[in-house]
Amino acid sequence: MRTLNHHTAGRSVPRGHRTQAERSEQTRTALLDATVECLVELGYSRTSVQEICARAGVSKGAQQHHFSTKAELMASAVEHLTHRIATELVVSTDALRRDDPVDAAVEVIRRGFSGRLAAAFIELWVASRTDKELAEAMLPVDRALGRATLETFRELIGRDDSPLVDNLYWMTVNLIRGLALDESLGGDPARRERLVGQWKQMVRAALADSPGADRDGDPARP
Repeated sequence: MRTLNHHTAGRSVPRGHRTQAERSEQTRTALLDATVECLVELGYSRTSVQEICARAGVSKGAQQHHFSTKAELMASAVEHLTHRIATELVVSTDALRRDDPVDAAVEVIRRGFSGRLAAAFIELWVASRTDKELAEAMLPVDRALGRATLETFRELIGRDDSPLVDNLYWMTVNLIRGLALDESLGGDPARRERLVGQWKQMVRAALADSPGADRDGDPARP
């Protein structure tokens, strides 16, 4: 339910009227969303400024007003993509809270590092190997996403100061990223499901055998 404040109560607000700043932000977002879609569908090498503008419904002049070069556009797309992934992680965390903390923790990572957004991120990572400017743009936002996701993983597992939990997190991330690449190459989906299921069992076993686990095998806070 929307709550009226003292600025809007008692008077009508014109519908459909946007400020210049709002229109500018909408154009910028459209360009960044179109960039992500191009990365997913075409790959980095075939993603052109012309194609991005066409998909965004934006003129080349408007694009250059926001991003003077393709490199600048791609650098901003990295941050935009990371924000979208982080938003999905928050939604996934709320949806996946359940009695089995390991299942929830692994599935949150799986949702965050697989799918269409992850495919776009993979394209950027591969391209950044030979593109110093892109690599410099990706590194800080990727590290920030990693830190935020690690905190979520710790919270769901229920232990926040264990080196074991941190190691399990990074192994999970690398497994899921590898499976995302396998998916993009047309790998067997049933095999991916088996691998994730097996990994969850291994995580449970590792936590059950570690200090801080209760005798029923569930991780407990120290």
